Amino acid sequence: MASDLNGVKVAILAVDGFEQAELVEPQRALKAAGAQVHVISQKPGQIQGFKHVDKGDKVDVDVTLDSANAADYDALVLPGGVVNGDAIRLDAKAQSFVKEADQAKKPIAVICHGGWLPISAGIVAGRTLTSWPSLQDDVRNACGTWVDQEVQIDGNLITSRKPDDLPAFNQALIDALTSAPFERKDREPESRI
Repeated sequence: MASDLNGVKVAILAVDGFEQAELVEPQRALKAAGAQVHVISQKPGQIQGFKHVDKGDKVDVDVTLDSANAADYDALVLPGGVVNGDAIRLDAKAQSFVKEADQAKKPIAVICHGGWLPISAGIVAGRTLTSWPSLQDDVRNACGTWVDQEVQIDGNLITSRKPDDLPAFNQALIDALTSAPFERKDREPESRI
């Protein structure tokens, strides 16, 4: 039902080099469910997507990390892409955004190489997650447990491995937001007429 996520605000953090499907498909699924979705990046304008190693489409940036506030969002999506994942993990503002969302127990949906940012943000220790297989050593070195499965949910952390997992990943995020016990941002009272 399109109105299930009416009033829910979701942030997608990404920079140039994101895996196109891992940003665009969750964005589309969330909007179709009624959520408001903002792409947040280091610079205004557009960011460049990739389809594995080939350039894909550019995506409009809605808000910059300088002006974004994690408290304004109900959930966070971290798409993969090697270049994106490697670059954004070094951004102190992106790390703070992830830490704040995690401390507030907001759903954080991470796919593929997007797992590098939660590792660098220090929120992986003691948790079980999945990712692109090459990140398993990084997860273990951050004192997390790595598993190889389509979707892994550990508290507010929802993780998947690759674009093939997107249908299950998107559904897990929507399910978490539909049943979430938090106060949704800018939620309008539903009409009972």
